Amino acid sequence: MARMTAISRAVETYLTLRRTLGFAQVSDARPLRDFARFLDEHGARYITVDLALRWARLSPAGPPRWAIRLGWVRRLARHLSASDARTEVPPIGLLPRSYRRKQPYLYTRDEVRKLIGAARCLPSRTGLRPATHSTLIGLIAVTGLRTSEVITLNNLDVDLAAGVITIRQTKFRKSRLVTVHTSTVRALRRYVHLRDKACPWRDGDPFFVGEAGRRLSHDVVQATFAKLSREAGLRLPTDRRGPRLHDLRHRLAVMTLLRWYRSGLNVESLLPTLSTFLGHSEVADTYWYLTAVPELLRFAADRLDASS
Repeated sequence: MARMTAISRAVETYLTLRRTLGFAQVSDARPLRDFARFLDEHGARYITVDLALRWARLSPAGPPRWAIRLGWVRRLARHLSASDARTEVPPIGLLPRSYRRKQPYLYTRDEVRKLIGAARCLPSRTGLRPATHSTLIGLIAVTGLRTSEVITLNNLDVDLAAGVITIRQTKFRKSRLVTVHTSTVRALRRYVHLRDKACPWRDGDPFFVGEAGRRLSHDVVQATFAKLSREAGLRLPTDRRGPRLHDLRHRLAVMTLLRWYRSGLNVESLLPTLSTFLGHSEVADTYWYLTAVPELLRFAADRLDASS
């Protein structure tokens, strides 16, 4: 086992403290451990702004993700600066996070099938990797869960007997229950059976795991999805950007609204239900889809004209 350095010990102490205080750790624990290794590789004994910036910009996801990564380091640096005056705390705004909300990409049913099909062909020694990513993509497509919500699921959160998934304290510190169709329950049961057979030992209690038995990280999921979207023909081999995994969430919201409009239902009265299902903090966040998608905007305008 490799000897733990001073900076690695400091990171582990910080993560333990945050867990004790009740903070969710999945989003930043693995990246901060990676940051500690980055500092060790550069022979650094304390955090500097220069090294923090260089590490943050290693993510291929671009500026918004860089700012998130730098924010993780900033909080760590603030903690460490109390005991090591050499620690440099990256200033707020050094990598601004502001960006325009992206227009949702509306996957067709065939495109979703191609993505899942590509995931099932991922190379694997045990068959677990293709099962994990194909099931994860399918679950997001039919529930509209956020990627962060899916990768933080624990086994206790997935009640296959009742067909209910519990989403705990995620974005906006809200929890909610998400019911799933019987076909989804069957797919999740198949995954659990294969997962338990291929990887009986796991680190903690994660529902979705990689082949080493550890919880999937956000960066691994996104990098794998980019690969799959190229294989499914949704991106060119040289494209750095394209349809996102998060757009599957948009697809569910838009298709639900379109189905309601086409059925002649009172969409305005049903919007709070969809907002709760998606975990939006305000109904206004769900209203955004009406203006983001031309067909929905036309439906809304026609309904307004008919009522005036």
